[in-house]
Amino acid sequence: MKTAVKTGALAALAISLLSQVAAAETTVTVMAYSGLFQERYTKAVVEPFMKAHPDIKITYFPVNSSAAMLGNVRAQKAAPQADVVIMDVSVSKAGTDEGLFTKIDEANVPNVKDLYPNARIPDVAGVAVTFDNLVMIYNSEAVKEAPKSWMAMADKSYAGKVVIPGMPDIQGLSLVLILNKANGGTDYLKDVSKGIAAMVEIAPNIQTWEPKPEVYAPIVTGQASLGAGWNARAQVNSEASGGKLKATIPQEGTVFQINTINLVANGPSAEAAKTFVNYALSAEAQKTFTESMFYAPTNAKAQVSEAALNRTAMKSLDKVIPVDWIALAKVRDAIGEQWRRRVVPASR
Repeated sequence: MKTAVKTGALAALAISLLSQVAAAETTVTVMAYSGLFQERYTKAVVEPFMKAHPDIKITYFPVNSSAAMLGNVRAQKAAPQADVVIMDVSVSKAGTDEGLFTKIDEANVPNVKDLYPNARIPDVAGVAVTFDNLVMIYNSEAVKEAPKSWMAMADKSYAGKVVIPGMPDIQGLSLVLILNKANGGTDYLKDVSKGIAAMVEIAPNIQTWEPKPEVYAPIVTGQASLGAGWNARAQVNSEASGGKLKATIPQEGTVFQINTINLVANGPSAEAAKTFVNYALSAEAQKTFTESMFYAPTNAKAQVSEAALNRTAMKSLDKVIPVDWIALAKVRDAIGEQWRRRVVPASR
């Protein structure tokens, strides 16, 4: 009888302790890119964080694009469900202007002090968590030599074999800016007509403006021959495909892309979210993710291997065309209208 009572008491104690642990655990919801980014970021950053902080559970909410993320955060403004959002800097600026994000600085996220100066963007609540750049991607079996110009995508031999994520995706916008400068454009904030005209030449060869799930798959399989994509994802896909997909920066150059990490204003787990953001910006997490997916680190103290660093945006700084993404945000909709009116119809 005593044994039964003792066993029952132990069981009750165990249940009580488990309940306390469950109650103590905090869940932080991180909204970020789906697909390959989710896979690599989870292994490189999320899982090590949860191991180091067993009292904090990270729920990863995957979304295809920054624009879709902004739509989600806007819809949840009255009752936020996400705590942290990783998105493109220009979209982060829009969210900042709408009061959707809490300012990140040394006061609430200490590792901000170790970031490169350009990781802090004026008038943006978040800070840079990755750096990347646009590349031309191609199927090495269909295209024997790396194309020297972005305009190779207009060659009639590639009819129906070109894939580009079109606007409002930033990759389509980036290509407009590159081609605008290459064709004599001087101020993209006032006029991108030369870049739009170049895209009109490419448009008849377009297989799709909305590659799904990502632009890299049709290049790897040979469904498409040429396209535009981000260097980090291109490097991973090149490795995974045994070199079927290759990447190059054509003579007209490239543009830098910045992903920011943002704290959602009035998020449900605000304090735990700050702990996660601090870890995501640490030298340790930045090194691990760079070596996993070849995004350039934003923490200046990250000790990244030279082999990995040479495959990041850092290797191409001399080919980067300066773009003020924050100023560009003000005219982005107008450029998008030109895209819809002139470029999209040319592909039909």
